[in-house]
Amino acid sequence: MTQEADLRFHSQVTRNSIALILAGGRGSRLRQLTDWRAKPAVPFGGKFRIIDFPLSNCVNSGIRRIGVATQYKAQSLISHIQHGWGFLDGRFKEFVELLPAQQRIEETWYQGTADAVYQNIDILRRHDPQYVLILGGDHVYKMDYSKLLADHVEKAADMTVSCIAIPAAEAGSFGVMSVNDDWRVTSFAEKPADPAHIPGQPGQVLASMGIYVFNASFLFEQLIHDHDERRSSHDFGKDLIPYLVPRHRVFAHRFFDSCVNMASGVPYWRDVGTIDAYWEANLDLTHVTPDLNLYDEDWPIWTHQEQLPPAKFVFDDDDRRGQALDSMVSGGCIISGSTVRRSLLFSNVQVRSYSSIEDSVILPNVDIGRNVSLRRVIVDKNCMIPPGLMAGFDPVEDRKRFHVTENGVTLITPEMLNQRIHHVR
Repeated sequence: MTQEADLRFHSQVTRNSIALILAGGRGSRLRQLTDWRAKPAVPFGGKFRIIDFPLSNCVNSGIRRIGVATQYKAQSLISHIQHGWGFLDGRFKEFVELLPAQQRIEETWYQGTADAVYQNIDILRRHDPQYVLILGGDHVYKMDYSKLLADHVEKAADMTVSCIAIPAAEAGSFGVMSVNDDWRVTSFAEKPADPAHIPGQPGQVLASMGIYVFNASFLFEQLIHDHDERRSSHDFGKDLIPYLVPRHRVFAHRFFDSCVNMASGVPYWRDVGTIDAYWEANLDLTHVTPDLNLYDEDWPIWTHQEQLPPAKFVFDDDDRRGQALDSMVSGGCIISGSTVRRSLLFSNVQVRSYSSIEDSVILPNVDIGRNVSLRRVIVDKNCMIPPGLMAGFDPVEDRKRFHVTENGVTLITPEMLNQRIHHVR
């Protein structure tokens, strides 16, 4: 197939597809960061939200019909999508459609990942797709879904599961599969205690990324079957895929073949589901050559663009110099007579004089007072850091007020500072 014919084929397949992003989870391992927002709405990378990555992958891949299924504390997620993703043109049947849990079929909320799709089955049928792409809304990566869809079609698969090699020690958090020489899935186990290793790669297993492609008619049949099975928990990994593997044509797709912007030939995919992983993935962006390329004009990450002034650095005295070194500083920030090192500052952060910020992630709209010292800290949105506060130096002392991880990363939220942002009375 010539390159031109290949592009036409990919374009035809994506036009006949619809993507459904499952964005209803809390992400409880992120602790207090998800007390008031769903995990896909958590800020990431200085100006984005986690949901922006699968949404951008869809648009960049040519998939312009997208549904977003929401459930847990979805208001900020809904607002973000309404403000930032309204550029798709309904005149050309392009859309991002919000699908909140609304008991459309029966009087229950979403019971599992498969049930979340089943409860929107009438909406999916109305759009009449040939292929349905199921995505998680809580991972950070850049992927060309058109290559995944093309692989699915070329193998005449009923279902295709995108997969990545991970250390066997991490298998307890993933669905793990075995494949034959044609990459047909021969077994699938959800979060196994004793996973099957990849032949020739001891210590590595083949893990599901939670990214699936189905032939639409086949998906609808299987969702109905799963719904009628009373013993099912209605989850793709626990129930549907193990049922399908011995009975139907289920194939695996290597993420290596569709990943975009691989640094040093290694696919980038992050589950930022813990405080430590979230902190590490954000700070990686401050490196000289980060693993995730946010500066690629050919595969941009789209988001809601606030109208903000440029970042500003003021004072240049020996004891009072506004500067940021090996850091990312977003629009609207003012670094006033303080030093920021190896840190990531989101929009509208103000750091007042004589303060020091090191190896930290500061979310939007944070005001840091004078003479503050922060190290290895995540500061949640809208915090007012009082003058003279020190955090990240003494974990025993920090645990009296804040959350400290096993790896010594300190999380600070407004509630921990006795600052009320959400008024319920």
